[in-house]
Amino acid sequence: MISITEKTLQDLQFPTVLETVSGLCNTDLGMEKALNITPFKDKETLMQALSQTSEYVSSFQNNNAIPNHGFDSIAREIKFLAIENSTLEVGSFRKIANISDTSNTLLQFFKKFDDYYPTLNNRASELELTKDIIKKIEVVVDKYGEIKDNASPVLQHIRSEMKVVRGKVNQSFGLSLLQYSGLGYLDDIKESFVENRRVLAVLAMYRRKVKGSILGSSKTGSIAYIEPEATLRYSRELSNLEYEEKEEIERILKQLSNDIRPFLPLIIQYQDFLSDIDVVSAKAKYANKINGILPTITENRRLFFREAFHPILYLTNKQKKEITYPQTIELHQESRIIVISGPNAGGKTISLKTVGLLQLMLQSGMLIPVHERSETFLFDRILTDIGDNQSIENHLSTYSYRLKNMNYFLKKCNSKTMFLIDEFGTGSDPELGGALAETFLEEFYHREAFGIITTHYSNLKMLANELPFATNANMLFDEKSLEPMYKLILGQAGSSFTFEVAQKNGIPFGLINRAKKKIEGGKVRFDKTIATLQKERSKLEKTSLNLKEEETKAREESKKMEATNLKIKQKLESYQELYDSNQKIIYIGQKIDDIAEKYFNNKNKKDLIGEFLKIIEIENSKRKKATPKEIKVKQEIKKEIIKEVTVQVEEIRQEKKEKKIKASLVPEKPKPVLKLGDRVRMLDGKSIGTIDKIERNKAVVNYGVFTSTVGLDALEFVEAKK
Repeated sequence: MISITEKTLQDLQFPTVLETVSGLCNTDLGMEKALNITPFKDKETLMQALSQTSEYVSSFQNNNAIPNHGFDSIAREIKFLAIENSTLEVGSFRKIANISDTSNTLLQFFKKFDDYYPTLNNRASELELTKDIIKKIEVVVDKYGEIKDNASPVLQHIRSEMKVVRGKVNQSFGLSLLQYSGLGYLDDIKESFVENRRVLAVLAMYRRKVKGSILGSSKTGSIAYIEPEATLRYSRELSNLEYEEKEEIERILKQLSNDIRPFLPLIIQYQDFLSDIDVVSAKAKYANKINGILPTITENRRLFFREAFHPILYLTNKQKKEITYPQTIELHQESRIIVISGPNAGGKTISLKTVGLLQLMLQSGMLIPVHERSETFLFDRILTDIGDNQSIENHLSTYSYRLKNMNYFLKKCNSKTMFLIDEFGTGSDPELGGALAETFLEEFYHREAFGIITTHYSNLKMLANELPFATNANMLFDEKSLEPMYKLILGQAGSSFTFEVAQKNGIPFGLINRAKKKIEGGKVRFDKTIATLQKERSKLEKTSLNLKEEETKAREESKKMEATNLKIKQKLESYQELYDSNQKIIYIGQKIDDIAEKYFNNKNKKDLIGEFLKIIEIENSKRKKATPKEIKVKQEIKKEIIKEVTVQVEEIRQEKKEKKIKASLVPEKPKPVLKLGDRVRMLDGKSIGTIDKIERNKAVVNYGVFTSTVGLDALEFVEAKK
């Protein structure tokens, strides 16, 4: 049974992750559910949740995108329907119909694409697919949330009468308006509305001359609003009909509420289903933002997070356009506990939190930002002691609070537990506190718990070195600048670089030497040895990184060459195919030409059809049916060739254009003056003629067989008269 406390969730900033996920939900109910996500209690439910999120992520890349799952909450409607003989408002039915329709669409979709979304379809198949709710509502309510005229025969009759009476109201009012306007009794605005009734804007001095009912007056009293007597009778009739309409609508809605009430359990299930899908969708969107995947979940006691990112830090740095450094951490039966040491601000706490937060997220059904070859197993408990541990409420000091926490650890810690302790042993006398911390660590070790701790205490580093299944680790630092490199190195303790950092920050060398004399020589030598080893490790790490970069570049170049060779090969093959295809078409064309000539001479249709069929049979015998994959490959190659040819044609056109521009820059030779007897031709023609006559800007050109009158501008000089 998995049990993870609220303290652990807070220590590892899990609520911050949930706030981001909640913000990616489409519905209020989904947001609320996302904020209340907690680790799953059993493995089966967890695996279903992880599969659902993973399937939803896949929908972003495939062609079968999951339909809209948004909806308006019907929590209020559900409460009312639960009360016997209660009546819902008309707008509520529209919301219920929309939820039913959206749910049905999703149920049908997941059933259709079960191959893509098996786990989501399993969830959807728990619900009943029915159109009855929608049908019952659509008989009464239109798509705009209004009661239909034909919702009942009585309502249809009432609204029909109302339409007639409204016509009479408007007609009678129009006549009165025309009459009193002509008499000059009305104000410039002529008419207005009072209590949703159309009235005349009568000047106060003439109010007694206008027959009707006074419904009000202007603020100044200069205008009286009067409903004409002729209109009044129809208005009363309309009011009666409106009352009857209201009564009939109430009766219809009451009946519809009673018809929908039996479906209440299903409606609740629909809303719950859609809000669950909304949360899955938000988890998938979050996974996309942090490059989250589903690592292998194994039964073996092994946690291996390769290239793991802290999701909150990753998104923050991404926004700032800064680099986030991934960490690779492994815990297994032969290396159950990691003791991380080294100077502050090197990333020890972040490394510890990364492991805890990613494990929490995974056990809550969320994908995590790790390499695809990562794997882990499920912990029953994750115990944490991170950050400022001073309990103001209980008036406990940091050390008292930590001891109380350690006592809880001792009660709960076992082989299915992961513990994460930051700055282990601090808060008391270094010698005494270190000794007690060492005892606690030995106890956790013997209980076979998995854990990561950070510390500056040398005795804990030495203990990790002595215990067979514990490992020292340090955060890499640059040996020259003493700047953190944010890379976790397993197998070696880290120096705190106490004196080196002090010297870098300007503390006088004499003071540092005095400080060194005040502590045991062995401790200084131990720390110095660790520091030297770390510097050597840092150099090797840099060399390794450079070699890896060179190797990566060489691989990329090799891949590019292979891809280029493959493309050239494919193009040559496709060109050969095109050539063979053209040759075949030419051959068939010649055959058809021979058959056509033969038919032209003998007019024998039977022979003609026979010859055609013979050609078709021969060609079909050579054909073989291409597979869909081969067709797709051929189409892609053809597209690429067409693209290249298009580019080449465009280049030729551009070249011609440039030549034309250059030619236009060369000064044109003076055009010869055309005279009688000159030999000429049309600018766009080939035939040469002789000019017989010139009148104004036109010439009569003799071509021997015929003559033509042409504009001089359209003629080109060929030869002068001999």
